[in-house]
Amino acid sequence: MAYTTIDDPSAYFQTKIYTGNGGALAVTNDGNSDLQPDLAWFKKRGGSESHALFDTSRGIDRFVSSNSDAVEQHQPTTGNTDADDIASFDSDGFTFQGGGGAINQSSNTYVAWQWKANGGTRTTNTESGNNPAGGYQANTTAGFSIVDYTGTGAAGTMAHGLGAVPTCMIIKNRSESVDWGVYHQEMSSAGNDSYLELNTTDAVATAGTMWNDTTPTSSVFTIGSNTKTNKDAITYIAYVFTPIQGYSKFGSYTGNGNADGPFVYLGFKPAWIMIKHTTETNGEWMQFDNKRQGYNDNNDELHANDSDAEVTGNDRLDLLSNGIKIDSTGSYVNTDGDSYIYIAFAESPFVSSEGVPTTAR
Repeated sequence: MAYTTIDDPSAYFQTKIYTGNGGALAVTNDGNSDLQPDLAWFKKRGGSESHALFDTSRGIDRFVSSNSDAVEQHQPTTGNTDADDIASFDSDGFTFQGGGGAINQSSNTYVAWQWKANGGTRTTNTESGNNPAGGYQANTTAGFSIVDYTGTGAAGTMAHGLGAVPTCMIIKNRSESVDWGVYHQEMSSAGNDSYLELNTTDAVATAGTMWNDTTPTSSVFTIGSNTKTNKDAITYIAYVFTPIQGYSKFGSYTGNGNADGPFVYLGFKPAWIMIKHTTETNGEWMQFDNKRQGYNDNNDELHANDSDAEVTGNDRLDLLSNGIKIDSTGSYVNTDGDSYIYIAFAESPFVSSEGVPTTAR
């Protein structure tokens, strides 16, 4: 069996850095493959500004912010040249028509993390009993699905289309000011009702109403009656992932409190990784990528849970050919004996589908 099914991860995930101009702007990706994004996560780097997540299921004029419990923002594209909206997702990037601060303010630097799903084409389903109505656009090759649904207020299931068991789900109530809900398989020691909140630094919590104490299956995930995941008549968006060897991994590690910190094997050179301290209520959602700095001992961080500018000089980790090496004793990434989860996507697999180390190709 081949080590991986994805030799070129840039076909499914890319990071793009760019400088805003406050007006019409076409941004083109620069990976080995073209990528038309279905999920684009934007963050201003040089100043305080909320994150903005757009996807092709909800439409290019709507976004949610990972650092906020706020409702979905809707800014119609027609004539809205100073708003935070996208004119189009293109065959290899995206185009702005104007200049909002979250995505395209003049002379400001930005990063856009982008994932490919199914080109905006959804499979839909109707409400059945307590199972919500909605739809999904799934990319089974990349293990990524965008699921939208309208809650029923009682425990039910929602199809995700991946054909494999999800190990990570990130969900936002679009209609109310409610915290995000995050499911990650490595929190299972706290039970299937454990969750984190993307917009807070809180440690793992539990609630029987989140996932109804039920592990996702290869066809559906279960939601209880919690406002974060399934309030009656409320709309939701969910980003659902299953790991693909050599491309993505959703795991955990234990800190050692030493500057010579843990090595975390991923099986690929990471293009993007997000790390969360799950033990203490002081854990930023740490985001690193291979483009904003991209060389070791100087990988700058952003925080999914706050609007702060990019943090420089903390030197928390190295990006290696087959994983990451923690270089910091900071509690955000390496308290002795504490647990951390991560979500990671590849720049290149450690070994290609032909079994050849990519460093030798």
